[in-house]
Amino acid sequence: MTDPTSADDAATAAAPPSPERAVPTGAEAFAEVCRILDITQTGDGHFTGRAHPHVNGRIYGGQVFAQAIIAAARTVPEGRFAHSVHGYFLRPGNVDLPIDLAVEELHDGRSFSARRTHALQNDVPILSLIASFQEEQGGFVHRQDAPPHVPRPEELPSSALMFRNPEMPQLTRAYLMPISLFDIRHVQREIFTGPDPEASYTQAVWIRAHGELPDWTDRNAGAALLAYACDHLMLEPVLRTHGLAWTTPRLSVASIDHAMWWHRDVDVTRWMLFVQYSPAAQGGRGLGAVRVYDETGELVASLAQEGVIRVRD
Repeated sequence: MTDPTSADDAATAAAPPSPERAVPTGAEAFAEVCRILDITQTGDGHFTGRAHPHVNGRIYGGQVFAQAIIAAARTVPEGRFAHSVHGYFLRPGNVDLPIDLAVEELHDGRSFSARRTHALQNDVPILSLIASFQEEQGGFVHRQDAPPHVPRPEELPSSALMFRNPEMPQLTRAYLMPISLFDIRHVQREIFTGPDPEASYTQAVWIRAHGELPDWTDRNAGAALLAYACDHLMLEPVLRTHGLAWTTPRLSVASIDHAMWWHRDVDVTRWMLFVQYSPAAQGGRGLGAVRVYDETGELVASLAQEGVIRVRD
């Protein structure tokens, strides 16, 4: 949900409301995001992409983060898959400008490859990340189990009931549009429309994308799509701890950095359980951490993100 380059209030974005338009179906929204993530190669280690429109005119962070991962993945030897990435959001991104993605080949070893990707607009970096890729190999295996007795997604209300509710303010629906491609089901009360009266630094959320994966996607694209999905929810435990919601007046949220570790292949069109908590907040910054499980209880990824979270005077 966070826009790494924007501190705009979720309910009072700086841009005026756009004219009322038909809300795309979840499958249509997912197909459009997949088209945006399918970047174009323009040279050796150079790619270009475009941005998804947003009511505040800023690029959604999960999008450019995912594009940077895909760019890096398209330069590694075949059969190597993303296992970790660390990135920093540096500047606001403009949805009206193309995104240039420059990949630096740091190292190709016998089993691992490392790449650095800079996402630029007007030759100025808006994102910088380093990703590591590994060949499929054997080794020790263990995992932290998913928490027991979590309600199944079929037992929980769907975010689609809110995102496509004509009674919701049009500006709020426009702000939530980039995540309408996902069916999000909170175990606790959702905080899209208001705070949870029971403050907690933990939460559990089921999420899956509407629609189907296009033919061009591979394992690395699946990893990138998880990065896109995660940026929606990473800092929610910080908000929940302090009785805030995405629609809290004068709320300012901006991602600073993002780290991911993929343990297994992941399919975002199938249910994933996000087990989240916030270990700390200080200095106007909050830290969110997530373990992602698939439907069978396998741990597929671990994540951490720090962001600026303030309520302006």
